[in-house]
Amino acid sequence: MKVAIIGLGYRLGYLGHVFKEMDPDFEIVGYFDPAPAGLATLTEHGISAGISHASPEALVRAGGFDLLMIGSPNHLHLDHIRLGLEAGVKIFSEKPIVASIEQTYELAALMGRYGHDRLLVGLVLRYAPLYRDLLAARDEGRLGKIVSVEAAEHIFPYHGAFFMRDWRRYEKWSGSFMLEKCCHDLDLYNGLIGARPRRVASFGGRKTFVPANDPRNEGINDLSLYHRKPSGWNGSDKVFDTDADIIDYQVAIVEYENGVGMNFHTNLNAPDQFRRFAVFGTKGQAEGDFIRGFLNVTDVLSESRVVEREYKATALSQHYGADEKMAAEVVDHVMKNGPLPVSTLQALEAGILALSMDEARRSGKVLDLAAVWDRYDNALVRKAA
Repeated sequence: MKVAIIGLGYRLGYLGHVFKEMDPDFEIVGYFDPAPAGLATLTEHGISAGISHASPEALVRAGGFDLLMIGSPNHLHLDHIRLGLEAGVKIFSEKPIVASIEQTYELAALMGRYGHDRLLVGLVLRYAPLYRDLLAARDEGRLGKIVSVEAAEHIFPYHGAFFMRDWRRYEKWSGSFMLEKCCHDLDLYNGLIGARPRRVASFGGRKTFVPANDPRNEGINDLSLYHRKPSGWNGSDKVFDTDADIIDYQVAIVEYENGVGMNFHTNLNAPDQFRRFAVFGTKGQAEGDFIRGFLNVTDVLSESRVVEREYKATALSQHYGADEKMAAEVVDHVMKNGPLPVSTLQALEAGILALSMDEARRSGKVLDLAAVWDRYDNALVRKAA
């Protein structure tokens, strides 16, 4: 499979390596990026990035690829996706595919015009073996009807500091932390629950990465922990005196259209991080953790463990064995029209939930999403004149 890349950052540099491992015929024919942070990863693994082009338009005009891969900062995704759709090419966009509610409506309208088949999305956790086993337990009836879900994604302090230093620290570029980082998780639980969110409330802010918590205030001058992960485009060295406008903790509650309730919690300063869930149904309970690598399903009536699995990290994957599965299945889809476990529409709906959580947090109100879904659905059915 031959690809062209717009936005050769750390993520697509890494994915270039993963795709090459999954497909020996994988080739990057060219890229556009004024500061390609991911180029070093490709070079390390002996992978050519092809020809550097002066603009995204020049890259697309040059052609010669099966898939256009987009890894630019989030606020630029829509323009780059539109470029690919107008050129008639197949596109893979890293998540989140758009950075605001207004961009969501615009992309929905583009889907209405061009169809849904040419845009793939990198919501990699849909490919995780643990998640697929969770869906299998649901589909086998082991949970009964899902009633409520408790979920969380917490990250190490060095990773939280990365967000305070990287371009993702500004909502104008990232959309928000909830959108940029947690859209994976929200997509998983939307898919598990099988309904759209109806009402949302949320609370949060920044309490850790503030000047008062700078270790230097206590005479600790070694801040190497907080610089372990390098920042990319428009990065900064500031951590506790950051000019970021994103949160470092947030909680939210969600009511779905089918009556399921969910609470979700994220924190950027967890020295013993986890990414876990507990799903409670009328017939069973499922509990799991992507980082700690387990899934347990317990039957209500017998109180017996009916599923008990452990998952080992792979040397190649950054996402619990999911990256290589995504690469293999994307290649199979592009070259042989194989199925994929996640769609553009599911990505947009996860984004709507994340952005609605942020709006609820800012407003201090419980948001009813009916008007959002109405406008979204109207945009989806819009056709070319």
